[in-house]
Formats: sequence, structure tokens, C-alpha cells
Amino acid sequence: MKNFLISIKLTLVLIVLCAFLFPILIAMISKLAPGGGKGETVMAHGRVVGYARIGQKFTEDKFFWGRPSAVDYNASGSAGSNKGPTNPDYLKTVQGRIDSFLVHNPGIKKEEIPSEMVTASGSGLDPDISPASAYVQVKRVATVRGIPADKVKQLVEAHIDRPLFGMLGPSKVNVLRLNVALDEIGSKK
Repeated sequence: MKNFLISIKLTLVLIVLCAFLFPILIAMISKLAPGGGKGETVMAHGRVVGYARIGQKFTEDKFFWGRPSAVDYNASGSAGSNKGPTNPDYLKTVQGRIDSFLVHNPGIKKEEIPSEMVTASGSGLDPDISPASAYVQVKRVATVRGIPADKVKQLVEAHIDRPLFGMLGPSKVNVLRLNVALDEIGSKK
């Protein structure tokens, strides 16, 4: 009976800590984050066009494309495909993405396509791509928009987020912010 009462007390203490105090603490900390815990929004022309930390689907040639999504960019159902690297369905999907990328980016060789441009992430909602993935798309975007490739490349370079302290994490480019900036220079032509 003594152990039973101790376990009941411990359970009640853990319920209060884990179900009430911890969520309140996290909610208070989130208020310090960009967006006040409601997500960091990206604005264009005075309206919200998306969230900085949730990938969006860009398929038009005039935009930079993000990493493919196994959940079709559905933020309510974040997930990967759960198919292994030797799964025939997965390999067929990746080959289809490679073929599509090559059609939309003439002059690019298969070996030049960064793997992240044809493989989905674990979350399916990656908002960022590597600088290499952005650079490989510069020619297509510049050609479609009628903007000099050097100017588009400079825009990519201006949107590279460098690693924290120069060493913690990879360099990355936020696709939504890059496309919003691209639309802004496109409208100034």
C-alpha cells in the first residue's frame, strides 16, 4: 500500500509538470520567437504570402523550386515517404523528378543536380535549399524572366543564410524569401 500511494503522488506531480507547467513554459518562451510563437510570416505587397519555416510548392519556371515534398507541402501532415533507397517505387519517383528537372533546366547534366532537388526530406516541408540547388536554377529563372543571369545570381548570394558563428550548420537559401525578392526586382524592370 505504501508503494501504491507513492506512485499515485508521483503520477500526480508528473501530470502537473508535464501536462500543465511545461506547456505553459514553452508557450511563454515561444512569445520571444519571431512571430511571437505564431510563425514567422513573409510579406509581399502588403500581404502575407507564407511562413518562412514551412516550404511551399513552386512549380513555375519563373520561380526557384524548393525541395520536393512527400506530403505535397501539406503543413497539417508533415511526413516523409518512409520508402528506403532501394525501393522500386521510390527510385521511380526520384527518376521522374530527375527527368522533370532536366526538362525544365536545359543545359544541366544529371550529375549537376543536387540530390536534395530530387529527394524529399523527412518532414516534407523544408523551406530552404542549399546554395548549390539555387545556383543550378539561376539560368532557367533568368531566361524565363528576361533578367541577366548575373543579377539573379547576385540575388541568390544576397539570400544565403550563413552558418551560425561560421561553423554551426550548413549555408542555406530560403526559397520563399528568394522568390519574393525575385518578384520585387521583376516588377521594377
